[in-house]
Amino acid sequence: MGRHFYRIQSFAKKSLKAGAVVVVGVLVYKGLSRNSNNTLHASWTTNYEPTVKWNSNWDRREPTSLVKPLKGGSDADRVSYQQKIESQTPKTSRHLILIRHGQYFDNATADKERFLTTLGRSQAEMTGKRLKELNLPYSSLISSTMTRAKETAAIINKSLPQLAHVMDDSLREGAPIPPEPPLGTWRPEQKQFFQDGARIESAFRKYFHRASPEQTEDTYEVIVCHANVIRYFVCRALQFPPEGWLRLSLAHGSITHVSIRPSGRVSVRALGDHGFMPVEQISYS
Repeated sequence: MGRHFYRIQSFAKKSLKAGAVVVVGVLVYKGLSRNSNNTLHASWTTNYEPTVKWNSNWDRREPTSLVKPLKGGSDADRVSYQQKIESQTPKTSRHLILIRHGQYFDNATADKERFLTTLGRSQAEMTGKRLKELNLPYSSLISSTMTRAKETAAIINKSLPQLAHVMDDSLREGAPIPPEPPLGTWRPEQKQFFQDGARIESAFRKYFHRASPEQTEDTYEVIVCHANVIRYFVCRALQFPPEGWLRLSLAHGSITHVSIRPSGRVSVRALGDHGFMPVEQISYS
């Protein structure tokens, strides 16, 4: 390894203001080494390399991981290998429209009694109308099996009657992973994290992946579930530390839009969007 030397260059200019001299300066660090390209970094830069690099095979569908490595060195071998790679490469994107259920009676003990409040039903109606206004080519409507999510999806379904409403038990609310930092007022038993975490992670792997090579058009799946589930999904999809899920906040009936590109790149186009609701009808708990 070559030795590294750092030189601090200071650029300043003087200006006269109210009889005083004001010095404006910018520090630029110049990293020099035998193997470097003399890259300049602004003074507020804290690192020269990403702290965490993107894992392009996060969904185990990276084309190069699905094809046997090239062994031969002939032109025919290379052409055949490239053709196999292309056959495993997606051409379209997948869009996941994640909806948090509407406000519900959270003081009940049994799930069947934790149904939507009047406000919650109104929120679900507004979300359904918003989805209809967006006029996207929705391909499916999926919900958790919990009462509040089923009711919300059923109300949304009135605005999107072309979709069949199906339910998935893996999307139920739960405790995905111990949050960091911990929240003193919310401390589930450790066994709940083990039980819920495995289920919610399996739901993530089920729905979050790039399109299959056979898919010819972009798909838009509407998934109605819960705040903890959605927050965990977003952290996992962006490859952020999943323990940070509790730092995010989602309003009832809000829309989170996640796009998964053919390359496997993931972007969040909307997070907890509730701007279509009147201020007096926005709620979080």
